Amino acid sequence: MQSPCLREVSQACLCTHGGCCPSPFFSLSPDPLHKVSESRNTSADCRRDFAAVTASSIFPDTQFTNHESLPSLQQSLTEFTKTYPQYFDTHRIDQIRAKEYYHLSLSNHTCLDYFGVGLFSYDQLHKQESSPSHLPPSSPSQNLDIPIFSVSYKTGNLKTQLLHGGQESGLESAMKKRIMDFLNISENDYSMVFTANRTSAFKLLAESYPFNSVKNLLTVYDYESEAVEAMIRTSEKRGARVMSAEFSWPRLRINTEKLRKMVVSKGKKKKQRGLFVFPLHSRMTGARYPYLWMRIAQGNDWHILIDACALGPKDMDSFGLSLFRPDFLICSFYKIFGENPSGFGCLFVKKSTVPILGDNTSSGMVSLLPAKKQLWLMDEFSSCETEPEQTSKSKQEKVAATNTFSGPMSIEIRQSGKLEQGEISEVQRAEADSIQQTNANTNGGGGSEIECRGLDQVDSLGLTMISRRGRCLINWLVNALMKLQHPNTEGNALVKIYGPKIRFDRGPALAFNVFDWKREKIEPVLVQKLADRENISLSYGSLHHIWFSDKYQKEKDNVLEKTDREAKGKTDNNRKDKANLGITVVTASLGYLANFEDVYRLWAFVAQFLDADFVEKARWRYTALDQKTIEV
Repeated sequence: MQSPCLREVSQACLCTHGGCCPSPFFSLSPDPLHKVSESRNTSADCRRDFAAVTASSIFPDTQFTNHESLPSLQQSLTEFTKTYPQYFDTHRIDQIRAKEYYHLSLSNHTCLDYFGVGLFSYDQLHKQESSPSHLPPSSPSQNLDIPIFSVSYKTGNLKTQLLHGGQESGLESAMKKRIMDFLNISENDYSMVFTANRTSAFKLLAESYPFNSVKNLLTVYDYESEAVEAMIRTSEKRGARVMSAEFSWPRLRINTEKLRKMVVSKGKKKKQRGLFVFPLHSRMTGARYPYLWMRIAQGNDWHILIDACALGPKDMDSFGLSLFRPDFLICSFYKIFGENPSGFGCLFVKKSTVPILGDNTSSGMVSLLPAKKQLWLMDEFSSCETEPEQTSKSKQEKVAATNTFSGPMSIEIRQSGKLEQGEISEVQRAEADSIQQTNANTNGGGGSEIECRGLDQVDSLGLTMISRRGRCLINWLVNALMKLQHPNTEGNALVKIYGPKIRFDRGPALAFNVFDWKREKIEPVLVQKLADRENISLSYGSLHHIWFSDKYQKEKDNVLEKTDREAKGKTDNNRKDKANLGITVVTASLGYLANFEDVYRLWAFVAQFLDADFVEKARWRYTALDQKTIEV
């Protein structure tokens, strides 16, 4: 029986002129009933109509060969809203951005490098910093670089922590409850631990999963992920046999035949196959993957790990957790969009699955420290070299640079370093000593609560509005980028987009490269640096596990590149050859707060590469201004 939540989502997914969202459940019915078939056809018609309108209405029959010939922001916005009148229905997001995240406008900053979900708003932080009650008595009133919370490492047994819990502050209990409510995850069905970030969550699970008896690890990623690589390295040391899905060139869709052979059991005897790691969609290309793969894997006795880190802020509402009931789920949260990317990861484990985990001691779990307590501890334990997390741009860049695709680690953690097994930091020891008093103070008022205004705002907006806005913006951007063409050439496109192009059901992420008039790729790291000079934050990474059919074998040598993973020792000899081949790309991710000006600014920036001398001019300009030289 369908849950009320899923019933509401299904109703919201029905196609209307104002917008619709794809349902991943149509393909799950074993018997194609008439209603399901009719709904599928209606949804397919809607998707085709959306793509046709986008292609025919945005700069029709136009190619831009000069960045100075681009239409203005206002002209482009007018045409954009004519093409997508439903965008007006998302004006509440603009109101939230103006009221709660006004720092984006003040700094003229376009943030296209955030993944995960934001917990708090900038206005909430600003008011907290300005409140005299927030500061401990011994702290100087002028110090406003105060975190809402901080984290400290702890080592322990994951299985024990999941089964019996541990000492939790009121902050941790309140945060855990708020996150589970936000994700629609029941405490009766799942247990949860906080981790330092996404990478820590993957590694923690790999250290506890019984790879000594259940040998297989199967992943479905079209990009190089530090978190997944950490899981692979750890599992291989414990005897796992690693397999990876492949993605067919040029559309980078899952190679269905190959993946099915790896998933489906060959024998009739029931036997646990291993761990199937499924990300729902690519956080680089925006490609969405059929949920049917989870059902096939479960039917062939795989444990399922869902990587929800790339999902939109309300996509869990359409996931259907009660239908699939994965064994494990990982997601990540950051503090404030465009201001503080530090945060934590969350590892959820189904309670009926917990007993299969090992009893080994692992690191990677964290405790949440209230900000006020963290400041007091800093004064008392200055030798620990901990400090409040800074929210300045330079600090953000340092944190983000640590791990673009696995979620940032707090400055405190990076400075204090990894603890050995059994070691407890002074901050952690002091925290444990004061937890009982903190709980008493917190719970004395009838239960603890924490205001996560970022989550509250997303809940108030809902899945339909957030999905509609992202769909309009990302498809306009894809179409606009494909309209850029080098002058005086035989149709040489400036931009190559990888994965889905204009699609109704694509995710709000984009992987692309910029090519000069000679058809030579401009290095993604250079594109990122030049964008950063114009206050546009992008990321870059590597697409991998790409499969070429015989038809495209001639393109293979020109497309694939050597990566530096071999030098880093990230792969064993058996996987080295394939793993070291990939495509380095620039990536942009549109959060729910992104607006039309953000995507227009990215488009206008990329269009500057139509000038053959743009890179040289930029290098000369910043050298002349005594800036750091950008090496090509």
